[in-house]
Amino acid sequence: MEARLRLIYAQNDWKADPNKPAVRTKYYRALLERNLTPEQEITVRLELGKELLRAGESAASVDELEKLRKFSTMPPEVERDWHRSLGVAYLRLGEQENCNDMHMQMSCIFPIKGSGIHMRTRGAEGAVREYTWLLEHDPKDDIARWLLNIAYMQLGQYPAKVPKQWLVPESRFASEYDISEFPDVAPQANLGVTEHAGGIIVEDFDGDGLLDIMLSSSGPLDPMHFFHNNGDGTFSDRTHQAGLTGELGGLNIVETDYNNDGHPDVLVLRGGWWDKFGEYPMSLLKNNGDGTFTDVTEEAGLLYNGPTQTAAWADYDNDGWLDLFVGRERRPSLLFHNNHDGTFTEVGAACGVANLGYVKGVAWGDSNNDGRPDLYISVQGGNNRFFRNETAQGGSCKFVDATAQAHLTDHGDHFAAWFFDYNNDGWPDILDLGYYTLTLNDVGGFQVGHPFHAGTPRLYLNNHDGTFTEIAKEVHLDRAILPMGANFGDLDNDGWLDVYLGTGEPEYEALLPNRMFRNHNGKDFQDVTTSGGFGHLQKGHGIAFADLENNGNEDVIEEMGGAFPGDTYQPVLYRNPGHGNHWITLTLEGVQTNRAAFGARISLTFRDQGTVRHVYRTIGYGSSFGGNPLRQHIGLGKATSVEKIEIFWPVSGTTQSFTNVPADRAFHVKEGAAKLAQADYKRFAFDVLPK
Repeated sequence: MEARLRLIYAQNDWKADPNKPAVRTKYYRALLERNLTPEQEITVRLELGKELLRAGESAASVDELEKLRKFSTMPPEVERDWHRSLGVAYLRLGEQENCNDMHMQMSCIFPIKGSGIHMRTRGAEGAVREYTWLLEHDPKDDIARWLLNIAYMQLGQYPAKVPKQWLVPESRFASEYDISEFPDVAPQANLGVTEHAGGIIVEDFDGDGLLDIMLSSSGPLDPMHFFHNNGDGTFSDRTHQAGLTGELGGLNIVETDYNNDGHPDVLVLRGGWWDKFGEYPMSLLKNNGDGTFTDVTEEAGLLYNGPTQTAAWADYDNDGWLDLFVGRERRPSLLFHNNHDGTFTEVGAACGVANLGYVKGVAWGDSNNDGRPDLYISVQGGNNRFFRNETAQGGSCKFVDATAQAHLTDHGDHFAAWFFDYNNDGWPDILDLGYYTLTLNDVGGFQVGHPFHAGTPRLYLNNHDGTFTEIAKEVHLDRAILPMGANFGDLDNDGWLDVYLGTGEPEYEALLPNRMFRNHNGKDFQDVTTSGGFGHLQKGHGIAFADLENNGNEDVIEEMGGAFPGDTYQPVLYRNPGHGNHWITLTLEGVQTNRAAFGARISLTFRDQGTVRHVYRTIGYGSSFGGNPLRQHIGLGKATSVEKIEIFWPVSGTTQSFTNVPADRAFHVKEGAAKLAQADYKRFAFDVLPK
């Protein structure tokens, strides 16, 4: 696979491949050696500065762009482009010299304060100068205003030194609930690898009861990283030992157990967004059960080239084996039926789910609770699609396009999506995250409180009758733009699923806080970004909620970085401080149902301070751009026991019941077993550094 990937990269045209700005810098430098007119030099040097910035050479970009000061006159549009390019080059220089090279616990956490304030000030000072010029020449330049405020924060001079006419008031950042600070402990946990945009899976890959972390990075020659949990607050990079060094690139990774052997496997997706420069194949990595993985893509029948970023596993025909849907961009999507022997047969066109447009999000979920997973497709620049699954058990596929009937038709630009029961009524709802801006000024407009044209999330409430109602605005979940990586979990163990959105887009100016929303009793969502310290300014991609310390509190880990070769960052690990509520953890093992239990439904009944409550979870159907562990961590509020646990197994059609189960424990549940088996996982604590 490594040789195949490297060959594709080498054959891509350097003149236009977005992953080769370093080659283009050599071209522009060579042009500067020629006898150019002043107009030609301005054009070439400006392009050289931009390519150096994309390549990660911020200091060199600043130096080249500063050389243009010798020209006393430029066309107005060129002059604005120069100042804007110089401003972002200075801003990125400050990030690299401080947040990357001198990484601290609060680096790039919005609002910037404490150890997040820059010690090396050249970058922020230059950014202040350039964005001030832009605003003086156009006071309505919202992106310049927003980034000017960021630069003053980096200098520790916000809000006092920000000119009043351009100040973004602190009140705009206030949280609506104090969730308590989740400090970033990634550096001391030995997770300091620097990557581009990529995916994440948190799972116990080696069966020792400790959750490990796998990361991918989208640069075509970037290696994956496999971090083994040492059980002492640190991780060890075992990428080489695991046999993963040749698995290059990957904007997203998705968990599975395709062969029912009980060892979690991984699907790697490559080439997303790159169109003709993204003709890379995906990879299926078989977990050998001994800490190593084998690339079985070709022998499994999954060797297809073309840009992919989203895929999801489900047993669509309930034959006990996981099938795979792969969404592709400007190419037919793929549906692979599991042949039960380690191979797959592609049936997308035959099943009517191939020609779906520019697919960016894929989600399986049992929308009508009939035991068969339905399929939701999130599309860029087209209509989203919803297919109701009417496949008979073990029979040929039958998917009915029920988009219009379900009231899910929505033409626009979308990205991550998933099914989850946000209001605990026993019926899965759909979250679909809008991903669109008219210009980057929409980023500034949104952040400073001015009108904007960017897309916002959609939350579709399940009406229990085959239809949905869009309610994002009513529950206050329409207050985010440009979400990429995204996932859900329970921050405070209250039993309600919260939502974290990793934000950004390729341009460096898309510097906006990642956003955390707390689910307020299923009524609405509260912005807790700043109170929890979740407002990271770097590009947020793969996200996972997971109880990494095995202490009953879900931490949040996020893979960071952008698309340009120079837009790299380290992952962040937000440690949960605890909130005094109770919990239970359930790991399911299918027998007739697929072994990983994808599609199995959990229902919990308990009394929380005298109130009878019900909480619902489904195994395996998570975010299309994030990788939570399959073991289910479920908050119970103040309940000290669970009156009843019911588990519905879709293949056998049976429901398992357990009563009077104590809280604050982990259990293993095998399909058909009469008793729960308690699981004793080793507990530890991450070190938290002073601010």
